[in-house]
Amino acid sequence: MNVRWSKMLECGMLERDRRALRRRSSILIKQLVVDELLIQSLQADDILTESMAESIMAEQTSQKRSWRLLLFLPKRGPRAFSSFCSALRETEQQHLYELLTQSPEKDGKDTPVERCVDYSLPLPTQEEIAAKRARTHDSMEFSLDADSPINSPVLPCTPDFYLSHCHQSYKMNSSPRGLALVISNVTFDPCAAPDLDPRKGGEVDDEVLRKVFTELDYLVTVHRDLTAQGMRSCIENFCRRPDHRTVDSCVVCLLSHGVDGAIYGTDGQLLQLDWVFKSFDNAHCPLLQNKPKIFFIQACRGEEMDCGVEQIDGPARTCSPCCEQLDAGREGQGDAHSRQRGDMGRPRIKLPQRSDMICGFASLKGTAAMRNTKRGSWFIQELNTTLRLQARDTHLADIMVQVNGRIKEREGYAPGTAHHRCKEMSEFTSSLCKDLYLFPKYQPQY
Repeated sequence: MNVRWSKMLECGMLERDRRALRRRSSILIKQLVVDELLIQSLQADDILTESMAESIMAEQTSQKRSWRLLLFLPKRGPRAFSSFCSALRETEQQHLYELLTQSPEKDGKDTPVERCVDYSLPLPTQEEIAAKRARTHDSMEFSLDADSPINSPVLPCTPDFYLSHCHQSYKMNSSPRGLALVISNVTFDPCAAPDLDPRKGGEVDDEVLRKVFTELDYLVTVHRDLTAQGMRSCIENFCRRPDHRTVDSCVVCLLSHGVDGAIYGTDGQLLQLDWVFKSFDNAHCPLLQNKPKIFFIQACRGEEMDCGVEQIDGPARTCSPCCEQLDAGREGQGDAHSRQRGDMGRPRIKLPQRSDMICGFASLKGTAAMRNTKRGSWFIQELNTTLRLQARDTHLADIMVQVNGRIKEREGYAPGTAHHRCKEMSEFTSSLCKDLYLFPKYQPQY
């Protein structure tokens, strides 16, 4: 940054612009949508630094992101206000642009003065739901929310953290960490599956997953638009890959339309999720025995729309208990590839048929999932954001709890439709037996 621009920043925002922000602060915090496009626009104008952008997007609610942005802007020089206004127009928030740029005289004397927000104080714990930009709804998965995932680099694990946590957690130091499979069905056969609309935005999800797991040091393979039999063959081939022997984990992401317990192929036929989990169990995929197997399912689990309920006065209520995935496996008799006995006089160690798995679901049993046609699904957005910011020092089960919290805060916006203020609740099931840290970007020195 040159000296002249540095001095301009030291001068801060012009007083008239500072007053405009202060005058509209309460509306901005309630209605401003701070998404990736807006942040990138401000970064391109050198208004926000990379660290500022990360700290803004790390906030878990829309209001807190708005508050943190408004905390930075007045300190970022005389160009910050005009750049912010331009960003509002670029991100389709014209109504906020007009509020900020109209003169105080045009506000009208009868308009009550808005309560200004004291930027030195934290936001209240109980927040109002932030308004979202309107979009058109899509069948099976609905989303009009404009929040989107960040693309800042995955934050690295420190050597000290690795050394203090590696002994009580799953071994995760192979490079690559494991193999990752992403199956994303976006376009469906109009003849074989006339009721399954294209999953607009689904292509964003698989690219987001490819990028984040590549940064987490997984060898990622993406397949798009497979029939049910195509998905089955793809998964069978993936399970048989000999590379599983030398890596420490695997990831499987399935994105499609779905029902409870199954997802659709592009031909309208269903692939049962229990078959998928069985394919990776200790009997059918012995190369992954005692290694964590990570699943993410972005699909509806029913057609019921979660309309949400009004929270009554009193302490905040927690979400419903997770609905566990049915485990249909039975204890097996062992197989030819299992670990051989070191001593013929001792029986071999037995494992449960299915263990060391964790699976994140975008929605609860019986309910629909939400997807933005331009920015992808809510669940994948929040998963991406949380992995990038928290995987450095948070085990995966706690990351999924944080994803649940982010999803709980989100709300659709579609005035005049049945989907207005629609909600979603994600969940996860786990048979992990240790903490699972991904230890991003750390490689032990031997």
